[in-house]
Amino acid sequence: MKHPLKAILWLAVVAVTFAATPLSAQPVKAKVSAIQVEMIHSDEIKLPAEFQISLYENLVRQLEKQGGFEHVYRDGDRRAKDAADLVVLHSTVRGFKAGSERTRRVTTVAGATSITIHCEFKNADGKVLLEKDVNGKVRFFGGNLRATYDFAKKTARVAHDNFSSSEHKS
Repeated sequence: MKHPLKAILWLAVVAVTFAATPLSAQPVKAKVSAIQVEMIHSDEIKLPAEFQISLYENLVRQLEKQGGFEHVYRDGDRRAKDAADLVVLHSTVRGFKAGSERTRRVTTVAGATSITIHCEFKNADGKVLLEKDVNGKVRFFGGNLRATYDFAKKTARVAHDNFSSSEHKS
């Protein structure tokens, strides 16, 4: 009886300690005016062409929609080099599981499509400002390409939460 009681008391002390510890302040957003989206690489993972294109187009669209940047440049856009406070987004596919739309229609526990992409946000000098793996999924309803939309939406949220334009504060 003493050992379980000691364990419970110890857990209570730990819980109180963590509850009393102030949470760290949210990171300050880096001030950037523009983002350039590089083509998404999938060297190790064989990705169907429609996924490759959909990933890129959805990502650009979502960054324009909710990113909070004055300019969103595509890969190869020469105007990006003149942008002040530019962030460059490099993305590499790390995992892909092609699901089945048919299976998803029949059952809600199988047929999921998922994609994992490693995103690196770098400054113009190539210094990594933020790295994050972002997952895109479609589990229940919708086409397989819906996973690319989910990825794009999540990545745009990461960009919005960590970078901001001085004119587009959120």
